[in-house]
This record gives sequence, C-alpha cells and structure tokens, in this order.
Amino acid sequence: MQKTITHGSMARIKALSDHALIGLAANLPKPASKPALSMSPITLEVPQRSVPLQLRISVPAQARAALPIILLSHGHGRSNNLSSLHGYGALVDHWSAHGFAVIQPTHLSSKTLSLTDHPDAPLFWRSRVDDMSTVIDRLDEIEDAAPFLSRGSLDRDRIAVAGHSLGGHTACLLLGTQTIDPKDDSVVNLYDPRIKAGLILAAPGSGGKDLSATAYENYTILRHPDFSTMKTPALVVVGDEDVGPHLTVRGADWHADPYTRAPGPKSLLTLKGGKHGLGGVSGYDAKECDDESPERVAVLQRMTAAYLRSELYDECNSWSEACKALEGVSELGFVEYK
Repeated sequence: MQKTITHGSMARIKALSDHALIGLAANLPKPASKPALSMSPITLEVPQRSVPLQLRISVPAQARAALPIILLSHGHGRSNNLSSLHGYGALVDHWSAHGFAVIQPTHLSSKTLSLTDHPDAPLFWRSRVDDMSTVIDRLDEIEDAAPFLSRGSLDRDRIAVAGHSLGGHTACLLLGTQTIDPKDDSVVNLYDPRIKAGLILAAPGSGGKDLSATAYENYTILRHPDFSTMKTPALVVVGDEDVGPHLTVRGADWHADPYTRAPGPKSLLTLKGGKHGLGGVSGYDAKECDDESPERVAVLQRMTAAYLRSELYDECNSWSEACKALEGVSELGFVEYK
C-alpha cells in the first residue's frame, strides 16, 4: 500500500538536514543546506616530513568557482581515528554544505600514525603549522587531485584556519601568536598572512604559572605563548565548564586567553554548559566527548559559519544577524567583541 505523505510529514522532510534534537539552536539562522562531496586521501609528498601529508577535502556538490577555504587542524584526543582527516564530521559536513571548501590534513601527532619514537612527539607543534602552510602552497595540486574541482575552484584570497584543542594552538600560531622554542629558547613567529580569519576552539591558554605541573613538564611548547602578537581577526569559542586540571590550575576561563590577551578585532563565543568537546565536535558519537549535545553542536555550526561568511566577505552581515538571534536564546551562550 502506498503511504500518503501529509503536510506535517513534508515539513519534517524539509528539515531533515537538521538533527531532530537541536532544540533552541533552530532559532539561529543558516542558509539552505546543499549536498556536499568529500575525497580522501589526497597525498602530498613533502621533503623532510616523516611520512607523506594526507588530507581530506570536502566541498559543496555544485561548487561555484572560488570557494572560500577552511583549513581544519584536528586535536590531540584519545580516540584512535578522529584526530586525523577522519574526524570532525559535524563541522566539516556543515561547513561544506554551506559553501566552504574544508581541507583536513592528518598531522604527525595523529594516533593513526603513532609516531611515538619521533623526537618531536607527542605534539609535533611546528610540523602541524608547516602542514597548514604546505596545503596553501600546494592548492593547485589539490585541485588537480580532486576530480570535482578545477583550477580556480579554491579562493586563494579567502582562507580561514580552524582548530580544536591542540589544533587551536596550531591556529593561533598561524594567526600570529608568537612562542618560545623549548629546544633553543628562540622566539618563534609562524604567522601566515595568507590566512584572513580564524576559528579557535577550546584552545590552550597562557603558560607559565597557569599551567599544571604535568603540562609544564611534558608540554613545553605551551609555556610561553604571546597572544599580544595575534592580530588576525578570529572567533574564539569556549565552554564555560571546560575545566582541565591536567593542563591548567585555572578554570574554564583559561581557554578564553586567545581572546582576552590578544588585540582586536576578536570575538568570543561562550557556550553555556560546554566542556572540552563543545558538544561533540571531534566526531559523531565520540567516546571522548564529555558534553555530547546536538543542540550545542548546532549552535557552534551556525555561529562559526556565520562568522566566517562575514569575515571573508565584506558585504555579508550574517555574523551580526546570528549574534542578534543568539541573544534571543541566551541560555545557549553569548558573544563578546573587541
């Protein structure tokens, strides 16, 4: 028997691009979703790198020319696969369905490689930054490798970087944060002027006395970040319950340091009830997530995409519209600016 589709059923079908449990986040604006395509691995041979650089690229299926680019740096999580080109599906799927080309390299710190005996293990902090600049250097090759792209499909003038957790540290360095190389105490400046905007998600904060004894001893690159040199526009995202005593003696506000200690223009999005997983950004149903919430993820999806559209396109006011809408559902979070 053929089943009749009612008007209510049709309305539900039209909303299938959203998770049924996003709750109040449905009040935040977003453009219509479109199908997306993804390809992996694309492999780049990189001299002096321990293994070739592998990446995933995801784009709208009906890609127009000159897609804005998001370079996504994964974290250093406990999962076997998500800290690699295989992770961050909730963000990648949303961004690529809403007009961005998302490129995800697998850093040498990934557990999929498990290069534990390498002298730069476990964080590979400088190599991570090099990976992102290498991707920008070789966009021509990436376009050639993906059959659904052609030369000029990727907009070299509209490049953003996003990073979660340790990936947020990587993003900060690309955006202009300086640090001290623990090997020789030299000042390190890895700023890449080709990157026009950033998304810094649950990143490490200041070093020195703010670090836990364990972090100070084992993660020496976190000792001396200088956010005062990070001048590129960025949206910093934190959870107000993201307390990590294994990293810092401070509370959740530590993760806001890339906003509070950096010059403007910057924005800070605080997700209420958010912990380090920010609702589950590293992967769908990830065991490592400490605050799984489709609603919180939907807030992050919509707000980050709106921010980048406005930051990369002068004529776009999607960020101001999204911030205004968030004020109407303030129990989910709030935004500060400078």
